[in-house]
Amino acid sequence: MKILQSTLVALTLAAPAAAQDVTLRFQHFVNPASANPTHFMAPWAEAIETQSNGRIKVELYPFMQLGGSAVNMYDLIADGAVDGGWVIPGYQPGRFPEAEAMELPFMTSKSAEEASRAAWGFTDEHLMDDFADVHVIAAHMHGRGLVHLKGDAPQTVADFAGLDLRGPSRTATLLLREMGANPVGMPVPAFPEALAKGVLDGGVITWEQAPSLKLDELTDSHTDVAGDRSLYNLYFLWAMNKDVYEGLDDDLKAVIDANSGLMASAWAGRAHDIGDAEGRLVIEASGNEIAELSPQVTEEIVTLGAQVTDAWIAQMTEKGYDGAGLVADARAAVAATIVP
Repeated sequence: MKILQSTLVALTLAAPAAAQDVTLRFQHFVNPASANPTHFMAPWAEAIETQSNGRIKVELYPFMQLGGSAVNMYDLIADGAVDGGWVIPGYQPGRFPEAEAMELPFMTSKSAEEASRAAWGFTDEHLMDDFADVHVIAAHMHGRGLVHLKGDAPQTVADFAGLDLRGPSRTATLLLREMGANPVGMPVPAFPEALAKGVLDGGVITWEQAPSLKLDELTDSHTDVAGDRSLYNLYFLWAMNKDVYEGLDDDLKAVIDANSGLMASAWAGRAHDIGDAEGRLVIEASGNEIAELSPQVTEEIVTLGAQVTDAWIAQMTEKGYDGAGLVADARAAVAATIVP
């Protein structure tokens, strides 16, 4: 009997460790049918599962189904309440100030893929220490930011005076204030209800989010600026809990790594470009007014945006950052990714 027990122990010790099976729970705060979940998150999860031969399963939870709010997604990931998810650092104004450089007025191209390539370059150079509490998979931007209003489309800067408009980030609200509006900082899930209750006259967001937020019903006009630069943009992270990542077998880390960085950032941006095209078609079919401000009016807003940027540089310099250097590096990252 003792011989048999010794043999079983020896065989157990000699047997190779079982392959690691992991389930990762990733959370986000939007409709699962919207662009990023459809064209990036779900295909990304499928790629991870396929390339790991099924050893990693990725579950996606929309609408913050695992708890918490869109505002505190970074902390939910860092603390391990979820394994990963979608973060908008700008939802916590002042916490990640360097990231705001990518969100300054007219900083990015209207192409979300180009803007996202720039976002990854800038993040890799400047922001990894800021996000040291999580494992960053991708850093990306959405597409062109538009003004969606109840009532007619604005024709001049003066038409924005006194309007209560939703803004997603500190830099966006600073620009809206310079334009004469009353900006209201607000995460995207709260936007439709605020419109329906008459709390807002409108707000800024992309084409791709407009249908899922029912902006074809809740607003009447949708206005872009002229030119190839976006009125504003928003910076995102796709990230996972650092301990969870570091606890993976090396070959499984390699699967995550192969679907991270520049390629994943561009992929996420491309999802928004697809969504923008689809979203605009929905709005066009609704019969709502679609407008573009004249080059002259756009140039007036560009001037106001430059004032926002100058004030931001001064604020950052006071805090001990190289504000001018950050803006210069953000512009260089954008210039390096724009396709002629």
